[in-house]
Amino acid sequence: MKVGLIVDSACDLPPDFIRKHGIFTLPLTARIDNQTFVDDHNPETTENFYQQGLLGKGHHAETEAFSAEQIRDLFLEKVVPNYDVAICETVDRSRSEIYNNASEAMNMVMAQARAVRENAGIEGNFTMRVIDSGQLFAGQGLLAAYTMSILGKGLSKNALRHEVEKFAQNVWICVVPKDLSYIRERARRRGDKSVSGLVAFLGKALNITPIIWGKGVVAKPAAKTRSMDAAVEKVMNYAVSRVEAGLLAPFVSISCGMSWEEIEALPGLERLRETCKEHGVELLLSRMGITSSIYIGPGSICLSLAAEDHEFEA
Repeated sequence: MKVGLIVDSACDLPPDFIRKHGIFTLPLTARIDNQTFVDDHNPETTENFYQQGLLGKGHHAETEAFSAEQIRDLFLEKVVPNYDVAICETVDRSRSEIYNNASEAMNMVMAQARAVRENAGIEGNFTMRVIDSGQLFAGQGLLAAYTMSILGKGLSKNALRHEVEKFAQNVWICVVPKDLSYIRERARRRGDKSVSGLVAFLGKALNITPIIWGKGVVAKPAAKTRSMDAAVEKVMNYAVSRVEAGLLAPFVSISCGMSWEEIEALPGLERLRETCKEHGVELLLSRMGITSSIYIGPGSICLSLAAEDHEFEA
């Protein structure tokens, strides 16, 4: 039985990891000013996006989930003929319509899958599950890495779903936004009032960089610093301490909305890299995809790991 994992393009993972494990990426549409991108995590498209500086101030950027019909067509063409079981993990349903659209597409696919497989000369049934990851970006990437690590254990579809959803409850995320006013503006356009105008104003006026931390999308400011570098170093120190204390899965996921030169210069990154190596933890370091960058803003970072309940300490 061949089992495949599907994620959407809000999921941040290194391209090499995606290729190595044959993860199928469900695209989203990104509209920036008068340009439209299909964000499928193609490294060349992402590089072009960064090179053009399309997230600079004044740009109007939005993302849109593929329709149920578009997702159905992709599943029938790319997934049904290649897998017996497909697990689709989507970005948190409160942040996008992709979970609802993928669920609707799944129902349409199941009605046509047998005919598609018979026409292709493939024996056996096809089945799939759509799971709301409850995560964003690096957190979604962490969940995907964990899912890949248990796919070969022979779990039933229901048992696999149960394990994934149970694990997701212990996924922690840290976000260091480069510009709070950017996040507030994007949130305003979506009708999301979780980032207040006052917080954005204080961050800009006083040069305060917050660290937003918590489980999944339920996060809150955990610390305030006077610079981006100071905030990033605190997050790296936090991750080091959690790796040393013991993780629930041997992965730390980090995505960064910046160039690779800027990423490698991040304070504390090398220490985290060495600590992960010493403890047999895989560091999943990637550039933010187009979707993540639009949501969080250029220059931001997102870190995720899985651990028992704890407090933020750096």
